[in-house]
Amino acid sequence: MKHEVIHLCRDDENVTLTTYVQISKDQKSDALLVIPGGGYSNVCSDREGENIALVFNGMGMQCFVLNYSTKEKAKYPRPLQEASLAMAYIKSHAEEYGIDPERIFVLGFSAGGHLAGSLGTLWHRPEAYDPIGLEYGANRPRGMILCYPVLSYFPETHLGTFYNALGTRNPSEEEASVVSLEKHVDENTVPSFLWHTADDASVHVDNTLKMMSALARNKIYCEAHVYPHGPHGMGLATPTTDASDGQMTDERIAEWPRLARAWMKTVK
Repeated sequence: MKHEVIHLCRDDENVTLTTYVQISKDQKSDALLVIPGGGYSNVCSDREGENIALVFNGMGMQCFVLNYSTKEKAKYPRPLQEASLAMAYIKSHAEEYGIDPERIFVLGFSAGGHLAGSLGTLWHRPEAYDPIGLEYGANRPRGMILCYPVLSYFPETHLGTFYNALGTRNPSEEEASVVSLEKHVDENTVPSFLWHTADDASVHVDNTLKMMSALARNKIYCEAHVYPHGPHGMGLATPTTDASDGQMTDERIAEWPRLARAWMKTVK
């Protein structure tokens, strides 16, 4: 396993990409950029970082975990630019890591789902790549996997995520629209896999339903799973990532990595 920490930004040593790469010269593997959640106030890499990477390593993927800017540094579009740098770095080092550069997916949880969704939806906007010197398309993922994601600005969503993303508690309608990703789904949006629980009390399931509806309307290749019960932040839904007294363990929901990997294999 090639396990190292890459610093992505000269002006912030905390923005890093950690590699979980099993070097193989026999074939080019699919790869996964993993983005933990945390409401843009912290990065929950303990439950939604390394554990996730290791599971998808076991499914034959090369994995990378992003540590991105939070709190006062999280104002749009900085995290999107950092995710763009991460994607471009993986692509540019694809041969070194034994990766197919056209088969790099992004996966995110909660606010990390917003960042992953931003990369998959807004990758083509100039603010995502031009100010950081990337070529058009260098940051485009092959597809995105969004896990109990925060995606839309509306009263029942996780407003704290958007307060951090916008740098204000009183965003204008225009500002809120910029970070409401379902409003930006078009022919540039990448194939998508989403999952959520219907009774998520922290991030309303409508985030996933609104996005799924927008994807379907725009004929974007997509798949979604809504499970009836489960608290927010379930991670793998196994004891490995259970931060409660067993409430975050569910054998049915724990199938989502297998379902996501099977879906990725159908993305051509």
